[in-house]
Amino acid sequence: MDGSGEWIAGRSGRDRRRGRGRAAGRLAEAVDSKGFEVPRPPAWMRWLPVAYVAFVLLLETVTPTPWAVSFLLIALPVIAAYSLGPVLVAAATVFAVLLEGVLAGTPCCTGHNIHMLWENHHVAAYVATGLVGVLGVALAAHRRRQEQYLVRAHSVAEALMRTLLRPVPHRVGRLLAAGLYRSGEVGTMVGGDLYDLRATPAGERAIIGDVRGKGLQAVRTVADILGSFREAVHEPGELPAVAARMERRMAREAEELPDDELFVTAALIEYDVAAHRVTIINHGHIEPVLISRGEVTPLIGPPALPLGLGALADEEPVAYTHPFTSGDVLLLCTDGVIEARDHNGAFYPLLDRLRDRFGDRPAPGPADVIDFLNTDLPRHTRVFHDDVALLALAPDGGGGGGGA
Repeated sequence: MDGSGEWIAGRSGRDRRRGRGRAAGRLAEAVDSKGFEVPRPPAWMRWLPVAYVAFVLLLETVTPTPWAVSFLLIALPVIAAYSLGPVLVAAATVFAVLLEGVLAGTPCCTGHNIHMLWENHHVAAYVATGLVGVLGVALAAHRRRQEQYLVRAHSVAEALMRTLLRPVPHRVGRLLAAGLYRSGEVGTMVGGDLYDLRATPAGERAIIGDVRGKGLQAVRTVADILGSFREAVHEPGELPAVAARMERRMAREAEELPDDELFVTAALIEYDVAAHRVTIINHGHIEPVLISRGEVTPLIGPPALPLGLGALADEEPVAYTHPFTSGDVLLLCTDGVIEARDHNGAFYPLLDRLRDRFGDRPAPGPADVIDFLNTDLPRHTRVFHDDVALLALAPDGGGGGGGA
C-alpha cells in the first residue's frame, strides 16, 4: 500500500520487483522504538531552517547597520520545530542565540560596536529566543508523539483491512485473478468497498460490493458481509441461496445496530468451468464488464435491490448467465471508478477507456486490466473522493488448480 491508500494484489513477480524499485526511490522513513515507520517530512521542510538563516544573513548584508536584523532569529526554533526533533530544535536555539550575539557585537563581521552585545534590547532578544526555543522543543516533542500515534493507528487500520480484504492470489481454482483497492480516505485503507474470490465445490464464486456509509461503521459492515459470503459460498445450494443467506445476515446486522437504512450494493459471480459460463446476481451494483475478443460489453441482467433491502421486494433476485471462455476477462468494480471526476467535473468513461486500450487487440490478462486502470484512473482524477475496488477474473487456460 502507498500513501494514497492503494493496495494491489495478484501481481506478477516482474511487477513486484518494479514496485520495490519505486519504494526505494521514496523518502526514507524513521523507525520508532516500537518498530513503526514514521515518514520523514518533505526535504524542503527539513531545509527550511537553513534557508531562513541564509535569508537573515543576506538581509544583514543589504540592510543599513542601525536595524537589528538579528532579532529575526527569534523565530528560528519554531521554524525548526515543524520538521526537526527536540534535540535538533534545542541545538537550533543555541545556534540562534550565538548568531544573534555575533550579529549584534562583532565589528569585523557587521561593523557593530562590541559593547552593543550586552545592550538591553539585545539581551531581551537572547532571552526571547531561549523562551521560544523551549516552546519549540515542546512543540517538536508533541509533534513526534502525535506522528507516532497516527502511524500506529494507521498501521492497525491497515492490518484490519488486510485481514478483511485479503490479497487476491494469482490463481484461485480455475480462475486467474487480480485486484485493486484504493481508499477514498487519503493515507489509509479504511473504507466501505469490498471484494473476495473463493474456490468452492460448486465453482469459483466472487463478490464485489459497496457498503452505504463510511468510517468504522462501514468497516464493521464490510467484516459482516465478507464473513457471511465466505461461509455461505461453501454451503450446498446455488448462487441465489448464497445471496439469500447474505440478505438474512444483513437484516440481522441492521437490527443489531439498529439502522433501517443499512444496505450493501453487491454483485455475486459464479464460474462454471464445465459450461464455460458465469452466473451473476446483481444487487443494485454496477454491471460487470466483459472484455472478450476485442469487445467491451457490460453484462446487464435483471436488477435486484441491494442486500439489506430485500424485504422491500415482492420477488426473489433472479440470476442470469453469460458465456465465459478462454481469452475473456470479467471486470468487477465499485462506483468509485465511474464516479471519479476530472478537473472539469466529467466522470471517468470506463467503457470508452477500456475499448480504447483493449479493443481489437490480443486478449489481456486480469493483471493487464488492473494495471491499466491503476495508471489511467489517477490521470483522470488526482483526488479520489470515494473508495475504489476492482477485481478482474479470467478462465485459467492452463488448467492449473489452486485455492483461496
